Amino acid sequence: MFPFFLFLHIAAGFSALLLLWIPLFTKKGGKVHNRFGWLFVIAMTIVSVSAASLAIIRIFFQPDTSPERMAFSTFLLFISLLSATTAYYGIRVLRFKKKEAVHRHPLDLAASFSLLFGAVCCMTYGFAIGNGLISYFPIIGLFLGGSQLAYWLRPMRHKRSWIIEHLVGMLSCSISTITAFTVFGAPRLLNLDQGNFLLWLLPTMIFTPLIAYFTRKYTPMKKKTLDKAASL
Repeated sequence: MFPFFLFLHIAAGFSALLLLWIPLFTKKGGKVHNRFGWLFVIAMTIVSVSAASLAIIRIFFQPDTSPERMAFSTFLLFISLLSATTAYYGIRVLRFKKKEAVHRHPLDLAASFSLLFGAVCCMTYGFAIGNGLISYFPIIGLFLGGSQLAYWLRPMRHKRSWIIEHLVGMLSCSISTITAFTVFGAPRLLNLDQGNFLLWLLPTMIFTPLIAYFTRKYTPMKKKTLDKAASL
């Protein structure tokens, strides 16, 4: 089953890598945005399931798994969790875009909490084995899991908060795709050092400004003015 899931993972990951830019730069809510957005979600679902399957096979069914492969499998599990929970969050905020008060749907809270918990577990394992990359990369999971729970458990700051949260969810989901490519695909294509820490940070460095841009774009002007006045 390992070659089958590996093929699925590569094919879906490459498809998601191409698809993510179309809904990002087309009219939000339009037919093109919605259609390609769902295709991206489907591709990322396959990426998540296949990544988890590959990790489980390697951890539990391959007795010759080395410490390096075990560390990589742990990272793969976390990428799977990051992809699944952020895509799910991006969809669910659309489903409950009229949320005004506290939202306590058990599945939504469980998904966000699992990302938070998974990040803590991955970091703990990384520090235990002395692997700096999987010790620090899951920090993004701590931030995203915490911010998701904060959104669900607090009233919306303004009526367009759901747009921002949807974009943050999908852009965060994209980070896992770009990370997988830059860390494991680009080094083979460009003959780069796979352990280069910059490769692991590059996706976050790319998408963080995009998240900040869309957050500012969809924050109502009155709110922006009040925030600016409060900072003076």
